Amino acid sequence: MRALRSVSGQLITALVVLVLVALTTSYLVVVPTLDNQLVSNRLNELERSAAGIAFGVTSGDSFFLQSRVENSASALDVRIVVFQELGPPMQLAVVADSLRASSSAIESDPVALAAASSGRVVRGTLNRGGMKRAEVAVPIAGSSEVVLLSGSLAEANQSVRTVRKQLLIAALPSLLIALLIGVLGARRLTSRIRRLERGADRIAVGSLEQPIEDEGKDEVGQLARSFERMRQRLARLDEARREFIANASHELRTPIFALSGSLELLSEEEMSEANRREFLETMRGQVQRLEKLATALLDLSRLDAEKFDLVVEPLALPALAESLKREFEAAAELSAHPLTLSVANESDLLVEADEQRTLQIGRILLENALVHTPGGVSVSIGAAEEGDSGFLIVGDSGPGIPADQQERVFERFFRLSGEKSSGSGLGLAIAREWARRMNGDLTLESQPGSTRFRLSLPLAKSEEEAGGNPVST
Repeated sequence: MRALRSVSGQLITALVVLVLVALTTSYLVVVPTLDNQLVSNRLNELERSAAGIAFGVTSGDSFFLQSRVENSASALDVRIVVFQELGPPMQLAVVADSLRASSSAIESDPVALAAASSGRVVRGTLNRGGMKRAEVAVPIAGSSEVVLLSGSLAEANQSVRTVRKQLLIAALPSLLIALLIGVLGARRLTSRIRRLERGADRIAVGSLEQPIEDEGKDEVGQLARSFERMRQRLARLDEARREFIANASHELRTPIFALSGSLELLSEEEMSEANRREFLETMRGQVQRLEKLATALLDLSRLDAEKFDLVVEPLALPALAESLKREFEAAAELSAHPLTLSVANESDLLVEADEQRTLQIGRILLENALVHTPGGVSVSIGAAEEGDSGFLIVGDSGPGIPADQQERVFERFFRLSGEKSSGSGLGLAIAREWARRMNGDLTLESQPGSTRFRLSLPLAKSEEEAGGNPVST
């Protein structure tokens, strides 16, 4: 029973059953059809000969009727019986019989009686003496005589038995061939499935180095390619996880080390007040750094667990852009980045969004632009409308982001390589997640000299469409 539960067992069983069904259907259809066809051919042959024989045996001197009947029967290899109609009631009497052995059974022949009663040619089959026979009865026009031609169906029966035997003989090699094909096909299929199983086991234990390969174009091949894509994705995530652990360790170790050193120095009694204030300011900065990392990790955990609240309501993007510009003006001036605002005539641009999350996304984009570009690079923030969406756009004139890394910057823990790369690599991933939770998106367009992040959000509906109520998610 275990073998039948396996894929190979089911495949072999299905193939054998299919062949059995095909053979059984052939047997049940071909044999009866052949039998009917042979009987019909025999009856047609007798009917074609019946009219001429009837005229030949009944014309001429009645004294020689028996000899004419015997000669015609011998020529056609049939039994010919000539009846005389008696009655009423309708009865038949044998006038001549090619077998010279007439009996009451032949006088009550149903085919002859039907022909005599109807006055037309009648054909049929019956069993006589344990043998199946084909019969045609012809009434003689203008007389009370009926001629019966009775032919044996032994040859037809023999042909049917031969075909039946051949079908049964062919069934055994057909089943063996089906079994062989099933075994070979099942072995090939199960070997591929076992390779997939081993690959899945490797993935399950975290061994992601060996690729999962299958050149088939069928469903198993498609499944193998899906496994391979999953393996590659998991490998990238695993690499990102290791990088994040290393980065997070560094991000945590650096401020903790700085805090530890500052605390130790603050414990010295001879430190001047100015130095004490400087160390306190350093400690405050390191605490903020730790707080930022903890907030990013908390946001990710909330997004993954779907445990967050969004208050989606009409939000003026131009006013929000102006607020962000004022907030980052001091930081932009300190880092030597000219910061400009571009809102055109979109002062009435309203979108459906959560204000705090939209501000968080804008802060992430502006901070990245100021931190990851060289001093002197201009940074802009603006709002625009296009189609049924409003856009918050943050751009810079920096060196740009390589094309092969433009989509990866939204991956968790991913950081661009280079002098200007810093942080945990979580900001853009969090920003895109929040954007999509608000039915929008965050996209990137970058080339040397121009980088633009576009936060798209759905335009706010009118009070009649929205009912005038904010939406909580």
